[in-house]
Amino acid sequence: MKEDTVSILRTFVCLNFRFNQCVTQKGEQNMSGQFVKLMCGIVLLGMVTGAHAQSDAVGSQVEFPSVAKMNAARPSTSVPLGLPEVTYPKDNPQTREKIALGELLFNDKRFSTTKEVSCSTCHLPEKAFTDSPLKVSEGIDKLTGTRNAPTVLNSVYATTLFWDGRSPSLEDQALHPFVNPVEMGLKDHQPILDIIRSDPDYRKRFKAVFGKRGKAITMTEVTQAIAAFERTVISGNSPFDRWYYGGEEDALTEAQKRGFNLFVNEGRCVSCHVIEQTQATFTDNLFHNIGVGINDIQEDVPKLAGEFLQAEATASEVDIQVLTDKRTSELGRFAISRNFDGLGAFRTPTLRNIAVTAPYMHDGSLETLKEVVEHYNNGGVTNEGDPVNDFLSGGIRPLNLSEAQIDDLVAFMESLTSPEFAQAVENK
Repeated sequence: MKEDTVSILRTFVCLNFRFNQCVTQKGEQNMSGQFVKLMCGIVLLGMVTGAHAQSDAVGSQVEFPSVAKMNAARPSTSVPLGLPEVTYPKDNPQTREKIALGELLFNDKRFSTTKEVSCSTCHLPEKAFTDSPLKVSEGIDKLTGTRNAPTVLNSVYATTLFWDGRSPSLEDQALHPFVNPVEMGLKDHQPILDIIRSDPDYRKRFKAVFGKRGKAITMTEVTQAIAAFERTVISGNSPFDRWYYGGEEDALTEAQKRGFNLFVNEGRCVSCHVIEQTQATFTDNLFHNIGVGINDIQEDVPKLAGEFLQAEATASEVDIQVLTDKRTSELGRFAISRNFDGLGAFRTPTLRNIAVTAPYMHDGSLETLKEVVEHYNNGGVTNEGDPVNDFLSGGIRPLNLSEAQIDDLVAFMESLTSPEFAQAVENK
């Protein structure tokens, strides 16, 4: 009966998420939302009734199909427990040799003006591929930008990259840090190509992987290799996964289980940090204004937005502006989409391994997970009573959680740490 109840809970989470997707930005239910809510009740009533009927009829001898059994049947080469299967772009298939080449490129500090900064400088494996505890990342000569480094972990599942989604793929994303003045500082990509075309080891590897040498090697091949490596950086099998998908009742503490209930109910966290019946990426890959950053400049937003639209900046200019000018950075998705519903909106980050990657939010302004929950509990303001910005996403409103509930919710998020990063949490 316990396994059956968990199965019903999984279905409720999925249906509840679909219902939340049918809520308009102003928090009002549309007709589709009302229909889904009705169906949630009907389906759950039928499942509970049927489950009790079968349990009463044959008792504990009945075995229902479980997600745990489905995962046990997967081949050993499959993804970790709790993650979706990975798909790869047709124009950039994975090979062992390409992945190894991508890892070398990811760690090569020669691709910066100071020869001291590489991709891994801001995305350290031992820190869950972030540069925690830095508030914002440091590039050449210790220059700082405006954004907190998002993790590379599970970026294979992302539909856009960067906090504002300005890159459509890992290949495109890999191009930009090299030539950003506060990151790796190159004026163009030519120095990278010069190194690769002259380095004996790189020459051998690019020939073996791409069948190219000399000037035939371009940044397309460079970014394809880096992206291939990044697509292997995946992490699941957390205590949550072992409990929810693996059926290990003792994998979570009682506080974490209460926190999960809050996560999918009163907290409404699951609306954006998605959990599905057989997998959980903990992101909807969408953009939301949650009241961070833009609250500080809201009086200037009309002027800033107007000036930005008139400037008609190119993609490369936007890339530089959002990392060098904090006020432009706070425009969020708007700087890319030019749509006003993107003002102050940023991409939903995954919550996997979140306990390892403090501080939080796009600007690193919240130091602890408790501060994050308190921000949401206050209805999208860091300090209770502060004015709410005019562009706040509709689903953000006060949660009225108690201190004990806040602690439980934090405890649940700590259960999303994969075993390979558990020691990092203990060391904090």
